[in-house]
Amino acid sequence: MIPILIFTLKLLIPMDLKQTDHLKAYGVAYRALKHSIPVEWLINYRGGSFLTEYEEVIVKDCLNQGVYFERVSSSEVLQIYQTIKSGNMESILLEKAPKIAVYIPHHYEPWDDAVALALDYAGIPYDRVWDPEVLKGKLSQYDWLHLHHEDFTGQFGKFYGSYRNEEWYQEEVRINQEMAQRFGFPSVPALKLAVAKRIKEYIERGGFVFSMCSACDTYEIALAAEGTDIWESVYDGDPPDPDFPEKLDYSKCLAFTDFKLITSPYIYEHSDIDVTKEADRRGEFVFFSLFDFSAKFDPVPTMLVQNHTSLVREFLGQCTGFHKSRIKKSVVILGEVEGTDEVKYLHGNYGKGSFTYLGGHDPEDFRHFVHDPPTDLSRHKNSPGYRLILNNILYPAARKKKLKT
Repeated sequence: MIPILIFTLKLLIPMDLKQTDHLKAYGVAYRALKHSIPVEWLINYRGGSFLTEYEEVIVKDCLNQGVYFERVSSSEVLQIYQTIKSGNMESILLEKAPKIAVYIPHHYEPWDDAVALALDYAGIPYDRVWDPEVLKGKLSQYDWLHLHHEDFTGQFGKFYGSYRNEEWYQEEVRINQEMAQRFGFPSVPALKLAVAKRIKEYIERGGFVFSMCSACDTYEIALAAEGTDIWESVYDGDPPDPDFPEKLDYSKCLAFTDFKLITSPYIYEHSDIDVTKEADRRGEFVFFSLFDFSAKFDPVPTMLVQNHTSLVREFLGQCTGFHKSRIKKSVVILGEVEGTDEVKYLHGNYGKGSFTYLGGHDPEDFRHFVHDPPTDLSRHKNSPGYRLILNNILYPAARKKKLKT
């Protein structure tokens, strides 16, 4: 439905190739909402542009952030609406700036989080939460939660084989074991399962979760393994249940099914959900394709794939992407590597909420190793991969009655 035209000046922030800083444009839109200025997200119009009232506070913000904008007259706005009405486009009203939480351990760890980097660069505020906040029920305070490189199976990222003698790894184990004891759990895997279940309850009640890297597959594995022991003794003090493969309950998972686990602590892989080995062999000059959805009938997936290009460069992670055969039929595929069985980007609903998974660690760093420095986003202002992250930030701000999948 096209909004009724009010004859006044508007401010258009194009998100096509004319935009000078795509990532900071999301921050401008977010801050407009914080100032109680509604924003229209023109999905599929010039790369997913933003349209607002011509307010001085937004103009100054664009100028300060180096974000390109256009002043549009009433007749130009009418022409935009007519273009949207006649094409595969839609206007989605963003009404309220979502309150955001990023799941980051309180202690130092040697990885950086691509979502935290994107939020910091765009100037979008967020709170850090970890196991204590989740277990104490504080997720109800937030509209949106991000998970990144946590290992929800309690196997510490399966770094045991390569890093078990490193000081940072031993510190990671100690802190998590103390956290488990603090909350009365017999092991770190038991602690992480409890956290995973609380997050699932958060989604069911209407929360939005966006996950990357190992948070995608380890979260699902933890849910499926409830009620059995999949962990080698180095993680919980006793060997795994020899019958655990038959005891995995895939019905408890949100996105994946029928996967097989890799339990050896010396193998840097959790299951056959992940495509990292295959993606690594293909190399960095590979792109995944974003699907083209109907903006008027499928606004949610359309919002999530907004970009100035339909091709995004591949990037690896602890979980790089997902074998299509391991994905539930109810899940919407948003992006895939054509000619392979790799799904890179997916979305689904659970209860009143939803989840979105993007495989890989850092969209502008093909191979990101422990201790690598964080990516400088001032050198990647127009990153299509980072745009996918920020699409998810604004998704919860949309008028709910417009959304359906």
